[in-house]
Amino acid sequence: MKVFALGLSLLCFSCSQSKQKTEKLENYTSKKDTFEEVKEENNKIIYLNNNNAIPFLHEYGKKNPENKVRIITKYGNIDILLYENTEYHRANFIYLTKINYFENSMFHRVVKGFIIQGGNSDNINISKKRKKIGRYLLPPDVKKGYNHNRGVISMPSSENENPHKMASPYEFFIVQQSPGAYHLDGSYTAFGEVISGMNVVDKINTQPTDKKEMPLENIYFKTVIIE
Repeated sequence: MKVFALGLSLLCFSCSQSKQKTEKLENYTSKKDTFEEVKEENNKIIYLNNNNAIPFLHEYGKKNPENKVRIITKYGNIDILLYENTEYHRANFIYLTKINYFENSMFHRVVKGFIIQGGNSDNINISKKRKKIGRYLLPPDVKKGYNHNRGVISMPSSENENPHKMASPYEFFIVQQSPGAYHLDGSYTAFGEVISGMNVVDKINTQPTDKKEMPLENIYFKTVIIE
């Protein structure tokens, strides 16, 4: 049985951290937890918050330049190229992949002819992982020239009061709509694209859902790996 609730507004789904009040974008860099507190070593889980997440991801991204990931599902594989110049979003996705956050998460929202959204789960271990990783949001990065073409991977906004469109770091969506969902440009950060496996995205997008756009059958990620 699904045991978590999702909001119904467009692309505004809560993470376990979303009750905290959104801080203005400048707060990400105006305060600095001395970086000694957030050094990454051997993909150890570092507790992140709105003060240390950006400096941590900046350094993590330099040490971990990978930009290709594979999402493995029962319907097949989805290979994604992450854009290098959306540095915080790329680094965040690589970090969560390397610390195995996505294990047992799933595509928890399907909007027919529009998007599939993943990164959440009714598995209690996902909530436990989020508590361990921390409460933080990512600033938007919408001026790199990327459009929400079919196959683009992007980040939904946090559900809380959010005038700056801060992004939920744990979730993402893939545009299934053809030729694209261009009304999202400028509001959500496109940070990668599917390079193989759009047939899998299409298959997932056809799955029956309930009134909350949740698939009637859980579509778990078997794993997410660095290619």
